[in-house]
Amino acid sequence: MNPDTAELAILENGSELAAPFGASATPRNGSGNLGRRWSRLRADQARIAAVRDCWRALWVSRLLVWVAGAGTVLAPTRRVFDPPGVTRGFGWLGNLLAAPAARWDSAWYLVIAHYGYRPELGVFTASRAAFFPLYPLGLRAIASVGFAPVLAGVLLSVFALACSLYGIHRLTTLELAQASRFSLSGLQGREVARLAVLVTAFAPMAFYFSAVYSESLYLALSVGLFWFARQGRWAAVGALGALAAATRSAGVLLVVPALILYLYGPREDRRPDFPDVLSWARPRYRLRKDLLWLGLVPVGLILYMAYLTLSGGDALTPFHAQDVWGRHFAGPYLGVWDGIKAAFQGARQLLSFQRHHLYFASATGSPFIAAWHNLMLVGFLILAVPAIVGVLRTLPLAYGVYVVVALALPLSYPVTGQPLMSLPRFLVVLFPLSIWLASWLAAHPRARWPVLATSLVLQGFFVAQFATWHWVA
Repeated sequence: MNPDTAELAILENGSELAAPFGASATPRNGSGNLGRRWSRLRADQARIAAVRDCWRALWVSRLLVWVAGAGTVLAPTRRVFDPPGVTRGFGWLGNLLAAPAARWDSAWYLVIAHYGYRPELGVFTASRAAFFPLYPLGLRAIASVGFAPVLAGVLLSVFALACSLYGIHRLTTLELAQASRFSLSGLQGREVARLAVLVTAFAPMAFYFSAVYSESLYLALSVGLFWFARQGRWAAVGALGALAAATRSAGVLLVVPALILYLYGPREDRRPDFPDVLSWARPRYRLRKDLLWLGLVPVGLILYMAYLTLSGGDALTPFHAQDVWGRHFAGPYLGVWDGIKAAFQGARQLLSFQRHHLYFASATGSPFIAAWHNLMLVGFLILAVPAIVGVLRTLPLAYGVYVVVALALPLSYPVTGQPLMSLPRFLVVLFPLSIWLASWLAAHPRARWPVLATSLVLQGFFVAQFATWHWVA
């Protein structure tokens, strides 16, 4: 199945194409001028449909985020924390519009974009190193042409989200071209791709995708890496992996699914060298020189560490900086057990209807708020389990391995007061979960709107919390 014709195949044929491997309705040798390429794109109804689906999901979801966030700020609600420096100077209307975008970790990215990391100042600036440099560099570049810093961050995040949604649509369609991997017919492919976009855009934590956070940038880079790996364009895979590794610490782990796709497929660039091999002892594809491109993936992290060292700091500061938030190594995935215990004690705290005796002594602040947070975090983990199993069972192996490996960091390094802190944000960027959920919703039409409606309500609730400086995830 050629990626250029995958969507059209699903729309027209309703099954796998009978064309030979690598066949394409349009040439891919890069010939022709820009006008010809644009005409060809406009004639491709499947791609136009993908753009239309993504555009609708993008503007509707972002409109709802801003209405919910700004509307809550207008209401007479209590603000638990409101440092004046984040959006100062915007005026009343500017502060209102910035509310759903510039809160909590946004301040770190804005400070880094303006002042840099300053590692030579030691402990006074060490906490900044926990936030990797690509996003604040992009923010600073956009702000340098005249945009306000917060607006620059929003533009960067929304643009990355648009790229992510289109990439998810294309990837979903490509995987559904091999309909045997799903309990679906090919006729449902367009609907599954549309649902994957909706599930991503309206996820409970998807408001982070338009905030001054690095979530949407990392999502775009990881989706792009999978797309180019499926096409066998390994130079692009290495470049995107390096950028992802410069965006967040988990980015370097993208080398694992990239390597699996290289060795075991599925790949669109050529046939397997050993198509009948089913053993892990022998890959389906021979090793070639283009494998070396995957060595670029850690370069983003290496360059960041080198910069910190040459600027008078410590190369390991990004990892030591997590100590500020009480994050520590508990053992592989043992943070799950810590999170379950914290949630159990949180339930006891809420059922006791009193604040004097602390059932979970490690929690800080209000015991009721801490209990609610720990219960909420475990709830997200429980909901993620069937999705993870579904990805492992239905999507190509690289997708499931990516999810499992990516979750190893937050589930092995719990936070003392909230063992599963930020887990919902880590989950929302794992796009294979959205692809599986979309395929499940397509196969269960009655569950479709209840799930999407519940997700939308939760997104509105969480963005309202976020906009009023209540900690979410």
